[in-house]
Amino acid sequence: MSALFAELATGRRREVMSAVGHYIAGVLDREAMVEIVETLSRSADFKPGDRVKTLRGSTHGNVLHVLENGRVVWQPDGSTAELTGLPESLTPEE
Repeated sequence: MSALFAELATGRRREVMSAVGHYIAGVLDREAMVEIVETLSRSADFKPGDRVKTLRGSTHGNVLHVLENGRVVWQPDGSTAELTGLPESLTPEE
């Protein structure tokens, strides 16, 4: 199964495998599993002002800018802190 998602970054692949496992175990419905897999399979191409969330969806915020090395500088909702991370660690908020 993991060979199907080998092109994904490790964190995204782990989340996809978790979603598939939860679907197989019967604790996640098919539509939710498909949405998670499709969201995590999209390439991340962020620009300033984009709404984002962490892979687990626990933190939401706005992209401030993208550094030359591709890392994303973003600000969580309700905070003045600026966080920097790989684009693979964030997903677009829909």
